[in-house]
Amino acid sequence: MATMNLNEPCHILLAIDGSEHAYTAAALLQELPLPPKCSVRAIGVFRPRDAGDLYQYDQPLHIIENDFKAAGIPITTELLAGSPAEVILETAQVNPTDLIVLGARGLRSTLGIMLGGVAQQVVEYSNHPVLIVHAPYTGIRRVLLLTDGSVYSEQAVEYLGRFRLPPGTDLRVLTVLPPLTLPYLPMNMPGLPGYPSGPVTIRTDAIPGPSEEEEKAEGQVLLDKTVDRLNRIIPEGAGLKISSLLVRGDAATEIIDYVKQNQIDLIIAGSLGTSRGKGWKLGSVSRKLIHYAGCSILIVRQVDQSINR
Repeated sequence: MATMNLNEPCHILLAIDGSEHAYTAAALLQELPLPPKCSVRAIGVFRPRDAGDLYQYDQPLHIIENDFKAAGIPITTELLAGSPAEVILETAQVNPTDLIVLGARGLRSTLGIMLGGVAQQVVEYSNHPVLIVHAPYTGIRRVLLLTDGSVYSEQAVEYLGRFRLPPGTDLRVLTVLPPLTLPYLPMNMPGLPGYPSGPVTIRTDAIPGPSEEEEKAEGQVLLDKTVDRLNRIIPEGAGLKISSLLVRGDAATEIIDYVKQNQIDLIIAGSLGTSRGKGWKLGSVSRKLIHYAGCSILIVRQVDQSINR
């Protein structure tokens, strides 16, 4: 998995389209306590049919370049032609890349790129961690780490051992238990040869499965293990405040409600994680969060170790 190792240089790919969200992504990166040798590659992508207006594509890159240099962060910029999502993915694949960063959307930006669709494609097809940033940006104070016990959410936990958050960040670990089932479930059964059709009632408590208290206990064990792991892998002196919470219900609904009620600035989640028996798939949940959570989100993906480094 690509990691932002504190003892090695890190390589960040920043996609710029001239929109408010893209500038916000750059501002977030500048606030992170990046490792001393970390470098940023900022790229702008223009479609070949727009080659006559290249000056409109250069300006945002120059602005970002000056901002990063003023902050003392090494940066290179490049203007490339092609389909935005394809160019971003290919650039990440052929260059050392530990993290892809891009704005959530770029509606009617100076570059004319609808980055909302681009962001979705990059998350779906990238083998690298992807940070999607929403505007307006007010800093990173509260971070929500999602875990479902899958190998994918474990990768997100391990990534946090190397991804630096600002000192004093309130890091909350959340897991969602499935909704409670009713003792009796009414269903309308289609008619079968030799059997009557119509409404029937299924007794759900007769179906084998963990009890409510057992689910709570399993969820708490997962949270405790996750917090313990974070305390062991996050470097001393990082200054993070780590806590955990257990909720029950539809995963996407519960997470989105919690994010809005608690003013979460950043969600961190694994991708495509399946938690059998716990009632939710992080893959489908992460897609909903990208569209509806309204805050920045970091999706941690496993990468191809064959990339030249």
